[in-house]
Amino acid sequence: MHQRRFRTLLISIVVTVLTGSALFSQTIANPEEEYSRIRSLALSGDYSGAEPAARDLVRQFPAYGDARVLLGRILAWQGHYDEGAAVIDTLLLSDPDNSDALEALRDIRRWSRDRSQQITPPTDIRAGYMFDTYSEPYDRLWQVFTLGAGHRFSWGQAVASVNLGHIILGEPSNLTDNDIQFAVEAWPELTKTNYAYVAYAYSPGTWFPNHRAALELWQTLPKGWAVSAGTNYYYFDHSIWIGTISAEKYLSNWWFSARGYFYFKDIGVTTSFFVNARRYFGTTDYLQLTLGAGTAPDEPYDIITDLERQKAASVRLTWFTQINSYWSVRVGAGYSYENYAASDYRSRFEGSVGIIRGIGKVR
Repeated sequence: MHQRRFRTLLISIVVTVLTGSALFSQTIANPEEEYSRIRSLALSGDYSGAEPAARDLVRQFPAYGDARVLLGRILAWQGHYDEGAAVIDTLLLSDPDNSDALEALRDIRRWSRDRSQQITPPTDIRAGYMFDTYSEPYDRLWQVFTLGAGHRFSWGQAVASVNLGHIILGEPSNLTDNDIQFAVEAWPELTKTNYAYVAYAYSPGTWFPNHRAALELWQTLPKGWAVSAGTNYYYFDHSIWIGTISAEKYLSNWWFSARGYFYFKDIGVTTSFFVNARRYFGTTDYLQLTLGAGTAPDEPYDIITDLERQKAASVRLTWFTQINSYWSVRVGAGYSYENYAASDYRSRFEGSVGIIRGIGKVR
């Protein structure tokens, strides 16, 4: 008897839920008018009304691309970045060139990364280590230890650091030496669509450049694109100018980049080209693959040796993870096969690790 009453009650509840869902999810006769209504709700801040209505519009009209874009943006405006991006990704699978979807996805990725910066302390201390080594035509190990601090200002990020270099040379030099470099870097946001990289470093020693300066400007473009152009300046016993240009593209959880370096010499211009593919896992974590070939150096610490090479091919792998609001870790490794003399080649290995520790209160 009790079991029969329980089953009857359970069936009544199910029927009530199903009937209620049907009543509240009525057939939409005019999807364009409903889209306009939902958009007005969202722009007025009524997300609690806009989100379920947008979901219903997408459910009844799954091929209505503008509705999916609107739903993705409504979710992102509420801070649900991953879910909003997933909605846009679903549309891009069937319509990969949808400009509105691509722009929305770029905005969501940018908002999510901006938010990840806001939930970390504005000031940090950082430490790093890198090595670069080869064994032809002599053994050489070059190491750089870095200690610095960064701060996020209203106009952008800035970092000041001290780099301690340590070099070990084998036969015939049998030399061990140290060097020091003082460096500052900044990433000012000039407008909503462009930003810059500005850097200067000074060293009184012989292994680092006495002076290093860099300036690069980025311009963001529609559909997830960005381009940049800049120059790097080094001074040892003479001035060295290396120009650079790049093109970048965000596509869903991926970031792609192509970059060229142009070394201006008395005998002409030598070049090198690099391509990057970065896969994001969540908001900040990523794995990046870099492939490069050419003669113009791209290494800011060890350029005096790179100037000797005639051509090279390289591969690098980098992993970055934000453990929590206070700790971040970056690890990298690389291999180069380079032609350093007329018919002589060598293998070259590099590795790096960096740690960032936020200090102060999380914003």
